[in-house]
Amino acid sequence: MDTMTENDYLIAWGLYAFAALGCLLVWMRITRWTWRWLREPLRLLVAVLLFTPTIIDPVKEKIAPAIAITALDLMFKVGNNAWRAISDLFMYGMIAFGIYLVFVAIRFPIERASNARKEQAAANQAAARVDESEDDQPFGGAGDDRYGRPPVPSNPQRMRVEPRL
Repeated sequence: MDTMTENDYLIAWGLYAFAALGCLLVWMRITRWTWRWLREPLRLLVAVLLFTPTIIDPVKEKIAPAIAITALDLMFKVGNNAWRAISDLFMYGMIAFGIYLVFVAIRFPIERASNARKEQAAANQAAARVDESEDDQPFGGAGDDRYGRPPVPSNPQRMRVEPRL
């Protein structure tokens, strides 16, 4: 006789989903410091391990977390669903990593173009600052060079500059 009702089944899945989400958030916190190209696949691997379901009773259409079924079957020899759970983990893992690789293939050229635009904007901004600093001499004379030195006079009488108001 099956003592687990549909309501108990849904409550158990809800509790598992809440706990698995907490574990995933802790894993994200742990892997926060790592290099991005290592961090993202590790997070995806843990998400696949935590959230992959497998069928435990095909007649009643009952499913359970594949990692839990694998652990229980291998450690305690309580059932014969370990190979099905492992194949489900592998299948969902391959699908998830395939989608991730497509996402990376799309993201990579976009990021390269964005970084090139940022570098070009920074170079343009630096050049504008250099030009601005050359042009902005509030107390320099009209004939001063870019270092603030007066020009060498060709005629000493023409050297005098009157202030303008």
